[in-house]
Amino acid sequence: MTVLVVCEDREYLVDPGEEFGTDLGVLDVPADVEPGQTIETHLGTEFRVRRLRGPDLFHHFDRTGAPMVPRDIGLIIGETGVCAGDRVLDAGTGTGVLSASVARAGASVVTYEHDADFADVARENMALANVAESVDVRTGDLTEELDDVADAEAFDVLTLDTGDAPDIVERAPDMLVEGGFVAVYSPFVEDSRDVVAAAHDAGLADVRTRETIQREMDFDDRGSRPSTAPVGHTGYLTIARND
Repeated sequence: MTVLVVCEDREYLVDPGEEFGTDLGVLDVPADVEPGQTIETHLGTEFRVRRLRGPDLFHHFDRTGAPMVPRDIGLIIGETGVCAGDRVLDAGTGTGVLSASVARAGASVVTYEHDADFADVARENMALANVAESVDVRTGDLTEELDDVADAEAFDVLTLDTGDAPDIVERAPDMLVEGGFVAVYSPFVEDSRDVVAAAHDAGLADVRTRETIQREMDFDDRGSRPSTAPVGHTGYLTIARND
């Protein structure tokens, strides 16, 4: 099982039994290494061993584009209630951070990615996250599979991060269990407006869109206030329910 080794601001992914070179010396990673241990380089520098957690996957997955950030993933999981035993249908896999996070919450995932090379990277990332058996990464266009998906077992949650999301949302009632949720991540207001229109046309309930934005706080001797760094906008999240 791949683990994270940390020394101050340095973080590396290593495998048990691996010899790993750093500017702080060479690490001989024990074959039985466990999170919580401390291992040393040949120069005596100590690295702490940690188990990979969700935020670590965001930072260390191989990327095929800008991945969904942890706070937005948290919103999707919180708003849809994804949990162990759920079946999730996803389109727009990309790096696969959302699929991996949902699978680590206990759900099984079927996710579609247009680009074959991106899909291969996503499969490797699922293996790194130790959820390869729970995530079925399919190369293809979900819009071309809608009839087959609608005829199969219904899903509990539908998550979309793709430009053709409105076309898929129109068929959401055919693919979801009663009470199931749709979550659509959109980069532009115009996209989310089209998604909302499609959701209403499909008869979905509780349709709402929120801008995902956060501000970090600065604390110093003068006082406390929101950071003056650029505003932390990432996108628009539309949630709807099959009611």
